[in-house]
Amino acid sequence: MKNILIINGHQTYRSAEGKLNKTLMDNMVHVLSANHTVQTTVIQNGYNFEEEQSKFLWADIVIFQTPIYWFNVPGLLKTYMDEVYAYGLFFKGSEQYGRGGLLTDKHYMFSTTWNAPEKAFNDSTQFFRGKSLEEALCHLHRTQEFIGMKPLKSYACYDVIKNPDIDRFVYELHTHLEEVLPL
Repeated sequence: MKNILIINGHQTYRSAEGKLNKTLMDNMVHVLSANHTVQTTVIQNGYNFEEEQSKFLWADIVIFQTPIYWFNVPGLLKTYMDEVYAYGLFFKGSEQYGRGGLLTDKHYMFSTTWNAPEKAFNDSTQFFRGKSLEEALCHLHRTQEFIGMKPLKSYACYDVIKNPDIDRFVYELHTHLEEVLPL
């Protein structure tokens, strides 16, 4: 049994209500709670950074459920990281830059929603110029590596505005969780 923290990083704006991210998070909580202890944070609902730091220290695995807006996480999720990832608790100085992470016994996973179609990845003639999902999330992976966490394979829902196949997204996420976490 693992301690799992699931963070919903969605930020509402104009037509982005966050229904898909909520559905995916709720599904993860339901599935993972059967064999693990789960805590959650919905960033848009507000948070206490000291409580969030305690959740990170408690967790074995942190799952970020987040949309990708303009190739990055929503501003509220970035602010959350700025406020919660504290020097001396999550990282410290080291002789080699980026090697002072203190959360070395923890793993993380990104579960992301994209308006980009899946074909935009892994093909040198497409928008991401042959880059994989993991490569497109490289800057986010470096952030977690900086604090010492180790990655689990990321999950993505693609083309979520034009082709919102919610049942397929939920099924594929469940399959992904079975692959990367002991359910």
